[in-house]
Amino acid sequence: MIDKNKVDELKQQAKLDQGESEAIILALELKTDLLLIDERRGRAEAQRLGIRIIGLLGVLLEGKTRGFIVAVKPLMDKLIESSTFWISPVLYDRILILAGEREAE
Repeated sequence: MIDKNKVDELKQQAKLDQGESEAIILALELKTDLLLIDERRGRAEAQRLGIRIIGLLGVLLEGKTRGFIVAVKPLMDKLIESSTFWISPVLYDRILILAGEREAE
């Protein structure tokens, strides 16, 4: 059972939302190897607490590397078009380069 007091404390101290606070506390309690988290403040807090993190774009890159998906670009484009998921143009290009879907300039 997740410690609600620790969740509330983290939420207030780090100014995180409920879900991110719960995910971080759960990761600490379960001693997980990796936490999937995308929001900048949550990522920074998880790293500060010694938790290894990966974001959705990292999962997509790993999926391509392992052959689970053919291309990252259409998936990123769909995320941008259909949700509030935001990717800076610099990061977008970097992900495509890392995925081998665009040449470095």
